[in-house]
Amino acid sequence: MAKILLLGAGELGKEFVIAAQRLGQYVIAVDSYKNAPAMQVSDEFEVINMLDGAALDAIVLKHKPDYIVPEIEAIRTERLYTYQKQGYSVVPSAKATNYTMNRKAIRDLAAKELSLQTAAYTYASSAQMLRDAVAQVGMPCVVKPLMSSSGKGQSTIKTQEDIEKAWLYSQAGSRGDVAEVIVEAFIDFDYEITLLTVTQNNGHTLFCPPIGHRQERGDYQESWQPALMQDHHLKTAQEMAAKVTAALTGSGLWGVEFFISNKHGVYFSELSPRPHDTGMVTLANTQNFNEFELHLRAILGLPITEITLERNGASAVLLASNDSENPYFENLDVLALSPKTDFRLFGKPTSRPYRRMGVVVCYDTIDSDVTAITQKAKELAQKVKVLP
Repeated sequence: MAKILLLGAGELGKEFVIAAQRLGQYVIAVDSYKNAPAMQVSDEFEVINMLDGAALDAIVLKHKPDYIVPEIEAIRTERLYTYQKQGYSVVPSAKATNYTMNRKAIRDLAAKELSLQTAAYTYASSAQMLRDAVAQVGMPCVVKPLMSSSGKGQSTIKTQEDIEKAWLYSQAGSRGDVAEVIVEAFIDFDYEITLLTVTQNNGHTLFCPPIGHRQERGDYQESWQPALMQDHHLKTAQEMAAKVTAALTGSGLWGVEFFISNKHGVYFSELSPRPHDTGMVTLANTQNFNEFELHLRAILGLPITEITLERNGASAVLLASNDSENPYFENLDVLALSPKTDFRLFGKPTSRPYRRMGVVVCYDTIDSDVTAITQKAKELAQKVKVLP
């Protein structure tokens, strides 16, 4: 039995803990608030400010885990290098976590060191610098905090009047204490995908069937698997994913995001060194192992020989529309009555507008119409209400 210290206890962490429990592992879930989703299924939990390096040190010293598994961005990530030097196994690695938790590090690695195709970009650390950056990159352009998740702080600038609003919004949505933002030229892409990539101790890298997704406010709304794409674009994405994960080192599952332009090819976008929100579609058993099981097996060094598509599937999020200290769901019976449908409620103790509170997953045979499955999941999700 391994002892796993999970830094971040959201819905993705909850599914990871469930996968770990099924293989007899011991998990301590850590987050900044009590009763976070993963805490509800873990063996132990801790509540700390994970931007407090001393508090993180104390938790690591107390539990002496076999594996330290970051699940969110807002962590004092530079401490992970120290833990790794002390002999702790950081997943996938201290380098991977530090680079990918900060958009500046991962973008410069991809574009400048590995020469992967990305959107034109620059950085800004003040409202005036943002105005200069927009003049350099051009409009429309996208502004993202260097540290954020689930679309927080991200916006599109289309006019001069948008610049000040985008700066203020980026600062409100930034996680951690980093004010700097990345400013990206808008890509005229046809669709975007997540390529779940598994790196292993034995050096054998595997790729899941590509996952398509749609976003609003920078956060995914629906995802589907497989995403239909041309073979040469998929091969290019796989080659890019292999390069960047090898440069970051370590074993685990990575969510690598790409923009696909039928005219201009594949653009590297972002990377997460852990299960990805769009990968919740794998909870529909679209693969022989879902993304959380793959992450765990790679961490534990259990060899994964293949990843196979077992059926087509889609996911759609259940969003809250109000602030509440005691949210509840209405019309869940609609989901329960629908064939080839399942759902997960995350158990978040509070809600706020657009907070992700659950997910609907639908599925059908491997030769079925994935677009129709996605539409079904979307329509079902819209019938469920999260009420205060």
